[in-house]
Amino acid sequence: MQFRAKRRDAITPDITPMVDVVFLLLIFFMLSTTFIVSPGIRIDLPQAQAEPVRRERQDLRVKIAAEGVLYVDDQRLSPEDLVERLRATARTDQDTLVVIEADENTAHKHVVDVMDRAKGAGLHRLAIATRPKH
Repeated sequence: MQFRAKRRDAITPDITPMVDVVFLLLIFFMLSTTFIVSPGIRIDLPQAQAEPVRRERQDLRVKIAAEGVLYVDDQRLSPEDLVERLRATARTDQDTLVVIEADENTAHKHVVDVMDRAKGAGLHRLAIATRPKH
């Protein structure tokens, strides 16, 4: 009796689960990176070579858009409301650092106006935010 050798199929690993996992990871990273961009006010800071100001816990960041619109904590304020906010901050702590983040296209008068209002409210520590030069 002569037996014929059975033809064996080549064994190939099933990579479908691995492809599924890779696609799930890809989708996860694509979705998680979109949360990094925070909505807010678009301000292009001017460039400077000075060292950056270290962020303090109780600093007050005043943002000035290119048109001269004022924002504190991403809330739009009128100049009068800004003075009230600055006075309230000065009553709490007069050593609060006021960081002015003005757009590079903002008129100089808007920056000076915020500085003047801060000094008038009793806050004397001022800084102007910039971005580093490359």
